[in-house]
Amino acid sequence: SIRCSVNGRVLQESNTSEMIFSVRELIEFISRGITLHPGDLICTGTPKGIGQAQQPPVYLKAGDEVVVEIENLGRLANPVAAFPAGRTA
Repeated sequence: SIRCSVNGRVLQESNTSEMIFSVRELIEFISRGITLHPGDLICTGTPKGIGQAQQPPVYLKAGDEVVVEIENLGRLANPVAAFPAGRTA
């Protein structure tokens, strides 16, 4: 089970069985070109439910908290910060 919530509201929920390539296949493919180290992250994309597709759309703002949870693996919580004045993405 994989889930992503913003401020406690679950916006995305899926399962690794829904992925196009299995976790095993991804690790095998990536490790052919680079050495993976403990703590490395592999970004695989996102399941349905992105904020822009919500009705009304949900966009992250300063002060929000994004939590990603993977069953039997762990939980990663990140606060959303404001972009420094005068800077652009």
